[in-house]
Amino acid sequence: MLSASVLDLCPIVQGGTAADSLRNSLDLARHAEQLGFQRYWVAEHHNLPSVASSATAVVIGHIAAGTQRIRVGAGGIMLPNHAPLLIAEQFGTLESLFPGRIDLGLGRAPGSDGITQHALRRDPQSAERFPEDVLELQAWFRQARPGQRVQAVPGAGLDIPIWILGSSLFGAQLAASLGLPYAFASHFAPGAMMQAIAIYRERFEPSEQLDKPHVMLGVPVVAADTTAEAKRLHTSAQQSFLALRRGMPGPLPPPDETFGERLEPMDRALLSDIMSCAVVGDLDETRQGLRAFAERTAADELMITAHIYDHEARVRSLELTAQALQ
Repeated sequence: MLSASVLDLCPIVQGGTAADSLRNSLDLARHAEQLGFQRYWVAEHHNLPSVASSATAVVIGHIAAGTQRIRVGAGGIMLPNHAPLLIAEQFGTLESLFPGRIDLGLGRAPGSDGITQHALRRDPQSAERFPEDVLELQAWFRQARPGQRVQAVPGAGLDIPIWILGSSLFGAQLAASLGLPYAFASHFAPGAMMQAIAIYRERFEPSEQLDKPHVMLGVPVVAADTTAEAKRLHTSAQQSFLALRRGMPGPLPPPDETFGERLEPMDRALLSDIMSCAVVGDLDETRQGLRAFAERTAADELMITAHIYDHEARVRSLELTAQALQ
């Protein structure tokens, strides 16, 4: 099986609740574990009616407690929203509860708009300190020195893999200079993907955590038993993305078979660009699409994500994706 993992935004669907979403996420994680996926990540977003993973560390604990072997982590924690010590304590606690199973992906974006960032009591310039905050977080995870007055408890001395996330060239350069694994958000920002991969691999400097580059790429996958059904299911994600771009985010809508017919040319072009890495189709098309993507990018690992309205259809999509990855 091509090395692959799952990214879950814990989607809240129209007519559903956050409680439904979190139950569904645990069920999907259990399926991912049975299907052989390496890790299951959830992402930090705020003030989005379609995302239930805002308290990311809490959701990670929920998923890890309900599974047995699969690695569980953040894809990611938006570090500008938090003091590094607080994240060290949270993930030190998770690692203490679920040893050897916790990942920590870090992003520079706030995961929210300016008004929400203000409500989080964060400095708008905090993203500029991201490299320094990553270094500080790494320091909190090191074994405490004699006489050190402030320690991460738990956290100090624990081995928690840190990843750098990115959707631009900045993250690639930072991950390379620090010798950390790099996850690129090609599932929603594919434009700079190939250039970011090249920069990361060319400039990578080995570290205590990693001796050679490791690239993970996000891939939206909607697989179904027929091509027509996969395309129908995919319209939920398309509607949701356009609503977000228009400043009108809402719960994930049900599929709309006539959605494509009503698209304006500009919206059609926008979706084509943003979702250029998406794989949508039946089993054979999914296999061909994933293989072509992996060959084009030489990715070390794929991070599969899917915005699908119906939970059973989402589970089926993951099952077909696992078959396609064999």
